[in-house]
Amino acid sequence: MTARTRLLDPAVGRAMSALSAAAKKGLGDPALAELVVIRASQLNHCAFCLDMHLAIAREHGVGERQLDLLAVWDEAGDVFDERERAALALTEAVTVLTAGFVPDDVYDNAAKHFDEARLAHLLGLIVAINNWNRVMVSRRIPPGGYTP
Repeated sequence: MTARTRLLDPAVGRAMSALSAAAKKGLGDPALAELVVIRASQLNHCAFCLDMHLAIAREHGVGERQLDLLAVWDEAGDVFDERERAALALTEAVTVLTAGFVPDDVYDNAAKHFDEARLAHLLGLIVAINNWNRVMVSRRIPPGGYTP
């Protein structure tokens, strides 16, 4: 395997960090933001981001039951409320793009639970974590580098 030490050009890294921070702040719900980034990181098999965001989620008070069942949120009954379920469905649709686009019903359901500004921030957060996941996975960055 080729050495993969440098993650990004520093200016690109700062821009990606700024996007992540702005999206999280604009969403206005740190616990939900962590659920979203963890779910995308699960789908993208990003161990580094999972390790980091699980720790951050706990800092924001996300319960162990939600963290334990996040991978199967759509089968977890009332563990996730309707707003969380809408955000997670949108996260999966944007991350996987199975049909080549986000299905209208998934987007419309998210729009019922988030005003226009918060929906834009949610989409920005999903895009940001997918970018980070792809950088970390392509560079094979192992978990353990994050300390709260």
